Amino acid sequence: MKVIACYSNKGGVGKTATAVNLAYALSSAGVRTLLCDLDPQGAAGFYYRLKPSKSLSNSRFFDDARRLSNAIRASDFANLDILPANKSYREFDVLLSQISTARSPLGRALAGIEFDYEVVVLDCPPNLSVLSEHIFQTANAIVVPVIPTTLSQRTLRQLVKYFKSNDLSVEKLHCFFSMVQVSKTLHRDTMEQMRDTYGQRFLTAQIPFATDVERMGLNRAPVMVSARNSPASRAYLALCEEVVSRVFKT
Repeated sequence: MKVIACYSNKGGVGKTATAVNLAYALSSAGVRTLLCDLDPQGAAGFYYRLKPSKSLSNSRFFDDARRLSNAIRASDFANLDILPANKSYREFDVLLSQISTARSPLGRALAGIEFDYEVVVLDCPPNLSVLSEHIFQTANAIVVPVIPTTLSQRTLRQLVKYFKSNDLSVEKLHCFFSMVQVSKTLHRDTMEQMRDTYGQRFLTAQIPFATDVERMGLNRAPVMVSARNSPASRAYLALCEEVVSRVFKT
């Protein structure tokens, strides 16, 4: 089982939209997929019209395999299940800071379902935290959306520095440009600079700034469902194919 984390230490960059569409694209290709929402805001589950299980509170996520499995919900799509978040996940950092173990509790929790799925996609909170550390350790790949602006450039630099300072493999990072507006000189120039700086850390696929993506909250469905033939839908499909080509060769 592969674990793919959709993560950014900056909010508002299209992280949840990426997780939702990536999970859908994988499942559409016949891959048994679980979308696991770790963000207490619960947006990933909302997009799939699912309510969280109130019984799966903070500590039980990590130490009650049966309850975790029972909290998983079937989606309306073949090969795709969802583990929605709930508000108690806000306490994950406090809980994880009190647990001393050689193996990450997150990795141990996901190990309980490893024979049920081929891929787990994690939708992660937008911060650097104790939970983030466990995500970085557990994930096989970390997909990082980056808006081509100065602030996003800065936060990616912080993330790479964090990985290097904590002996984490930068090879896990697979970045891509999100909310791209090619008509803007700033976006074009920033993308060129960042590709020069980070090289193969950046995927070729990029997601355009699009109303179809913004309307996901109204449609409560992946853009690959609600606007199947749109440029954004095709871009997410290309992103998925590129991520798969990297992750499954390792």
